Amino acid sequence: MKDREKILRYFAASGDEAKDMAIRLLDTLADSVDRGRPFAVGPFMAPFSRQIGQTIAAHMKTVVAKSFGGYHEAERVKIGFTRSDYDGPVDFGVSLLSVTWDGRYCLIGHRDVLGSLMGLGIDRSVLGDILMQGAGCQVVVDSTMKDWLMDNFHKVAMVPVKVEEIPLSEIQPPKQTAKEVRATVASLRLDAVGAAGFGISRSKMVQAVEDERTEVNWQLAKSPSQTVKAGDIISIRGRGRIEIVEETGMSRKGRTGLLIHRFK
Repeated sequence: MKDREKILRYFAASGDEAKDMAIRLLDTLADSVDRGRPFAVGPFMAPFSRQIGQTIAAHMKTVVAKSFGGYHEAERVKIGFTRSDYDGPVDFGVSLLSVTWDGRYCLIGHRDVLGSLMGLGIDRSVLGDILMQGAGCQVVVDSTMKDWLMDNFHKVAMVPVKVEEIPLSEIQPPKQTAKEVRATVASLRLDAVGAAGFGISRSKMVQAVEDERTEVNWQLAKSPSQTVKAGDIISIRGRGRIEIVEETGMSRKGRTGLLIHRFK
């Protein structure tokens, strides 16, 4: 592909993870579809993979990028490419497991479930989102791994669990509760927008970036001075995330008005 190196240079600027995603999607999937396969689907990847897939498709012209993670708002998704003239179905190979435990162990959280799964020696790429539900959770998985997980996944943090497959139609996405925040900022720097959106001081926002606890569109933030824009999602580990919904105009003093949604 003539634009291969151009695409890889573009995503290399976002870090090694983005570049590795681009190489995997371009060389393993998109190229095989361009050569004649009707479609090809990759493993579960971070949300940023959507942008990478769309960029590859825009340059190649002969393929269309699709994504699926079990439900519309899924964070971890599989990226698939189809030929631009292909109208048939695409099997993303996604299954849903229900994991339940004794309700007395109410402190079990997402980190415990993920840690126990990774402790089985599996690759993160076979796991989609983990949706916590009180005394249990739902785990989106690669269909090729569902039987193995049902046979081998028996405990979370030493607590016995019951694992069974359920129809994907029974998935229960987390309810998104957003607080609307309206603010004005002197510039669209990450530290200024983040401080306004999270309701913290600018110095604390800078510290969160320097401590590598901050991501922009699921990529590690580059610096406090990084420019952000409408549509971007900023997350701080332990604080949740915000979405810059839109710019609402300019004040008389030249400050930019923003509508921000803050999610817990």
